[in-house]
Amino acid sequence: MAPRVLISDKLSKTAVQIFKDRGVEVDYQPDLGKDKEKLLEIIGNYDGLAIRSNTKVTEKVIAAAGNLRVIGRAGIGVDNVDIPAATAKGIIVMNTPFGNSITTAEHAIAMMFALARQIPEANASTLAGKWEKNRFMGVEVTGKTLGVIGCGNIGSIVADRAVGLKMRVIAFDPFLSDERALTLGVEKVDLETLFRRSDFITLHTPLIEKTRGIIDAKAIAQMKDGVRIINCARGGLVVEADLAEALKSGKVAGAAFDVFVEEPATDNVLFHAPNFIATPHLGASTTEAQENVALQVAEQMADYLTKGAVSNALNMPSITAEEAPRLTPFVKLAEQLGSFAGQLTDTGITGIRLEYEGDVAGLNVKALTAAALAAILRPQLQTVNMVSAPAIARERGIAVEEVRREQQGAYENYIRLTVLTEKQERSVAGTVFADARPRIIQIKGINMEAELGRHMLYITNRDKPGFIGRFASLLGAEGINIATFNLGRRAAGEDAIALVEVDEAISDAVIGRVAALEGVVQAKRLSF
Repeated sequence: MAPRVLISDKLSKTAVQIFKDRGVEVDYQPDLGKDKEKLLEIIGNYDGLAIRSNTKVTEKVIAAAGNLRVIGRAGIGVDNVDIPAATAKGIIVMNTPFGNSITTAEHAIAMMFALARQIPEANASTLAGKWEKNRFMGVEVTGKTLGVIGCGNIGSIVADRAVGLKMRVIAFDPFLSDERALTLGVEKVDLETLFRRSDFITLHTPLIEKTRGIIDAKAIAQMKDGVRIINCARGGLVVEADLAEALKSGKVAGAAFDVFVEEPATDNVLFHAPNFIATPHLGASTTEAQENVALQVAEQMADYLTKGAVSNALNMPSITAEEAPRLTPFVKLAEQLGSFAGQLTDTGITGIRLEYEGDVAGLNVKALTAAALAAILRPQLQTVNMVSAPAIARERGIAVEEVRREQQGAYENYIRLTVLTEKQERSVAGTVFADARPRIIQIKGINMEAELGRHMLYITNRDKPGFIGRFASLLGAEGINIATFNLGRRAAGEDAIALVEVDEAISDAVIGRVAALEGVVQAKRLSF
């Protein structure tokens, strides 16, 4: 029986034909994504689901999708897909990370020009029969300073175009290397400096915990009077109410948004503010981009459903069927090592070194390296996947080194990951035992053996009597149960590490109290 795919959002008819040509049955229902109940009712009949942004693939939908094997997002953003729920059920989630980059970047540039010359308002006035030639006094972009928040795939294209427009471009991105900034012709700055110096600010960063509300009243207060703000990235990056007040007061001269916290945005606090331009999430809406992402997602999904080939998956590396049985445990280990290092890294990464020793050195380590890179970058770049991660690392000037060698120590296989940043070097190593379960065996040169669970607490402390008692008592008082407790130290009385698994997520308040304990140097919440 041929696999069946449901297309629940508007997608190019070319994509439909690709599925058919590959022997996949297609049910094209472009308005179904808006009907949650109907989607729940029929999703169990399909092997694949092709979507854009309107369809919300929630945990409830995934639970109802008894036969679903793959979800394909035509585009880059996967905010509308519950990836952990999909992963838990063994459903692959794919996207098309590069298909609409140029289109989105061009839209941001268009919005900047529209702001600079008040084009929407001038157009409305002129079509209303007015000729208000003296009313609309714009500004040139030439010679102005553009602040780019997030200088990845799309942000770097915007920066390149802005340099061509003779603008001064400054960029904030923790992963932007000095070398990459030099190549782009931009100046790398911290966020406060960007706020202080920019005439225009454009956002090109994913919506994650660290970026949510990155522009709020406090940030706006640091900006120049008369700054103009563009957001064609994600709703939620800007606190909309704070921006509305700044537009009314004149602190912000204008703003142009393509994305909103709640979409469809039929009403919004910004709609009632002066000098505000809105478009209905058109960033990827060009004929070229629609065709590109539609073709890509159809080809990817068809290849997986008919041949088992995996590409551009966010929750699975690209590996062949023959490699999978041996490689899969090491992929998991590489992902855990990368996720561990990525969650502990807050500054710009300059280099990543992966050392493969023993049996694992003879495997397809490219897949392992890609899995590790994706996990390292994911805390900052939510949509990165195993395919795009190596390219993104190259774009950002991150030097990636692979070292293979024969068994030298006690372990039959061994992976050591070292992350080099502008401030420090951090390493973590692990192995896979005969039970195929990955273990952490070394952190920053300190030996220990630990399995990583969903909720973890990482603590560095001074090796002094009484710490364990104080720590355990604190968690007990908070009603937090310890599942596993792993300790290691460099030497008696020196640096020590505790890696603790707990049964539930730890709040910021508890983390703060742990960090305040005597002897604690660092306390960090981790999740896997």
